[in-house]
Amino acid sequence: MKTYNLVETFLILCIVGVLSLISNTLGSKIPFVEAIPGLLILFAISMVGIAMGKYLPGGIPGVAYVVTLGCILTVPGVPGAEFINACMKKVGFVSLCTPILAYAGVAIGKDLDAFAKTGWRIVVLSCSIFIGTYVGSAVIAQLILKAMGQI
Repeated sequence: MKTYNLVETFLILCIVGVLSLISNTLGSKIPFVEAIPGLLILFAISMVGIAMGKYLPGGIPGVAYVVTLGCILTVPGVPGAEFINACMKKVGFVSLCTPILAYAGVAIGKDLDAFAKTGWRIVVLSCSIFIGTYVGSAVIAQLILKAMGQI
């Protein structure tokens, strides 16, 4: 099993950040320069969270730290939360999915033989998870946006 280091993570996040910036500009029509602070904040939160996952004891994955840090830093009343939230409004999060999903597709394509050996059940399970996640997210978004009076 290959262990990754923070330099590799840094480089990968840089590549994803640039692709996300381009995707954000094309997809959301937000000017390139205006989205840079938000993406830099996301980059910093990601790097800190991944480093915490790697070096802190307990075996907690880095993604858990990234999500926790992101939630804490954007709670109203936390110093700097208004600035972070203002910067995040310039980042279209749907556009962030484009390079991540492209990478996931390449990663799965690389191991297509191993994927095929798992059998038909994994395809049914994957489709069920994708559909369930999509429908669940759509229902939650609908309820929250309706409660906030946005729709």
